[in-house]
Amino acid sequence: MDFDAKAFLRSVTDQPGVYQMLNDKDEVIYVGKAKSLKKRLSSYFRTNVDSTKTRALVANIANVTVTVTHTEAEALILENNLIKKFRPRYNVLLRDDKSYPYLLISGHKHPRLAYHRGAKKAAGEYFGPFPSGSAVRESLNLLQKLFQVRQCDDSTYRNRSRPCLQHQLGRCTAPCVNGFVSEQVYADQVAKTRLFLKGQSEKVISQMVSEMDQAAMALDFELAAQLRDRITTLRQVQVQHSVEAGKDAMDVIGLAINGNQCCLHLQFIRDGKLLGNKSVFPTVPSATEAEELLVALLTQFYGAEGRGGQVPATIVLPFKLAEKDELANDLYLLTERKVKLVESPRGDRARFQKLAQVNADTALQSRLAHKKSIQQRLHQLTETLALDSLPKRMECFDISHTSGQQTVASCVVFNQEGPNKSEYRRYNIAGITPGDDYAAMKQALERRFKQLGAESKIPDLLFIDGGLGQLGIAEQVFAELDWSEAPLKPLLIGVAKGESRKPGLETLIIGESHETFNLPVDSPALLLIQQVRDEAHRFAITGHRERRRKNAKRSTLEDIPGVGSSRRQALISYLGGMQQVKNASVDELAKVPGISLKMAQTIYDQFH
Repeated sequence: MDFDAKAFLRSVTDQPGVYQMLNDKDEVIYVGKAKSLKKRLSSYFRTNVDSTKTRALVANIANVTVTVTHTEAEALILENNLIKKFRPRYNVLLRDDKSYPYLLISGHKHPRLAYHRGAKKAAGEYFGPFPSGSAVRESLNLLQKLFQVRQCDDSTYRNRSRPCLQHQLGRCTAPCVNGFVSEQVYADQVAKTRLFLKGQSEKVISQMVSEMDQAAMALDFELAAQLRDRITTLRQVQVQHSVEAGKDAMDVIGLAINGNQCCLHLQFIRDGKLLGNKSVFPTVPSATEAEELLVALLTQFYGAEGRGGQVPATIVLPFKLAEKDELANDLYLLTERKVKLVESPRGDRARFQKLAQVNADTALQSRLAHKKSIQQRLHQLTETLALDSLPKRMECFDISHTSGQQTVASCVVFNQEGPNKSEYRRYNIAGITPGDDYAAMKQALERRFKQLGAESKIPDLLFIDGGLGQLGIAEQVFAELDWSEAPLKPLLIGVAKGESRKPGLETLIIGESHETFNLPVDSPALLLIQQVRDEAHRFAITGHRERRRKNAKRSTLEDIPGVGSSRRQALISYLGGMQQVKNASVDELAKVPGISLKMAQTIYDQFH
C-alpha cells in the first residue's frame, strides 16, 4: 500500500475519538476508539509489531479517517455503532444484538403481568432480564398457576362483561368483572408475585402456610388443599432455581477459542436465581489474542442498544485481564453503571465459572462438529451433482396453506456453515385462486428474483419442494427473467417426495434436462437436501400458522368500510357480542348509538 503513515500521524490530534481504517477498495476494514487518537494510531505503525493480526491489518491500509469526539463515552458509542454498521473484517463481531426480554408488572389499578422486550416506556416494575423468550413464557405459565394475576391485554380487560376461559381454568381471579375478587385479595396476589420475582420465595411460602392453616381452622378444606398444592409447586421451583452465590446480580463468563472459532458463554444470575444461560458465536479475525477478544465482546455485548439496564453488579471473568480497569471504565461510560470485574473467583463463584467454561467448551466443540458435518455433506453433494466447486449459497422454496387460505411461501438460505437465518424470507401470497400451489410458487419466485444485478445475492443451487409441475413453474419464471446482469444463474433442482412420503425416498429432478435420480438413504448429500427442504417446510408452516392466528383474531367488522374501533365497540357492547351482531336485523342494528340506518344496512349486508 502507498499509505504515508508518517505524514498522516503528524496531523493527528491527541483528543479522544474514533478511527476507521480503509483498504484500496475504500472498504472499512477496522474501527477503533482511543482516549488519544495520536498515541493509539502511532502504535499500529511502529517498526516492530508483535501481533500477526496487526501486521496483516496494517499491510491492507490505504487510508485512515478519524472522528474527534468530546468524551470517551461518545467515542465508545460511536465505535459500537460503526462496527455494527460496517462489520469490518478485522474487528471482532458479535452478531447477537437483541435486547433481552423482561417480565412487567404494570402500574394499573389491577396490575397486569406481561412479557416485555425493548425500551421500558410502560409504567410499572420490570424483572429480569431473562435469557430467552421461552424462559419468560415458562415463568408466566408458572406464575399464572401460582398467583392468578391477569395477563390479558388492556383492550380485553376493559371490554369483559363476564370472566374469560382463564378464570374457568383457575389461572385468573377475573378482576375485570365486579364481584369475583376483592381489591385486597387481588393486591395480595400481585404482592406475592412481586416477592417471588424478587427472589423472596421463602417469604411467600411463609405467608401461604399461614393462610393454609387459617383456611383449615375455618374448615375451608378446598382452599387449604389449593394452597398446599401451590406451596408444593413453589418448593419444587425453589430447588430448581436455588443459587448459593448470594442475592447480587451476577453474570459468569466462559470463553472457548479454537483457531478463528469462538464461543462466549454467559450464565445469568439475578435475585438469587439462575435465570438461564446463553452461548454466542462471534466472528473472529485470525490471530486475535484472547484478551483483546474478551474486551471487544464484553464491550459490544453490554454496550448494545437497550442493554444498559441489563448490566449486573458483578461480572466473573474467565481469566485475568491486563486491561481490567480500562474495561470497567468502558462499561461504566457505556451503561452508567459501576461493574465489579472478578478475575480470580473463589467458592461458589469459582464453581459457576468452571461450569460456564465447560459449557463454552462443549458448545464450541458441538459447533465445530456441526461445521465438519456440513462440509462433508457439501462435498458429497458437489460430487453427486458434478459441480465445479462447493456451492456457497443454497435456497429452497416451499408453500403452506390450509384449504387455500392464508397462503405463505418460504425461502430459506444455507451457506457453507449451515442455515443463514438472517437471510430467510416469507412471502404472503395474494391474488391467486385458493389452493393453486403453482400460482403461489410463481408469485414467490417472481418477487424473490424481480431485481437482478451484479450485486444480487443469487444462489448456486435452488431447491423447489415439489415434483415436475413445481419445477416447471420455476423454469418458466427463470426463462422470463433477464440474467445478463446477474453474477450467475442457479441450478434448479426439484425435490419430489416418494410414494409413502417417507424420508429417504425423495426423487431429485434436475432443471432443464429433467433427469431424475434417487440417492441412498444414508447419503450425506441426501441428508443435506432433506435438511434444507425440512427447514423450508418448517419456516413456511410457522409463517402460515402465524398468519392464520392473526386472521382468527381479526373481527369481521373490520372489513366493513366506515366501521372503526368506536363503532365496533358500540355494536358489541350494545348487542352483547359478535354472534348477536351477526344475527341482528337492520332495525336492531340502527338502534345502536352511532349507527345510522344506512350504516345498519351496510353491516347487515356484510353478514347476509
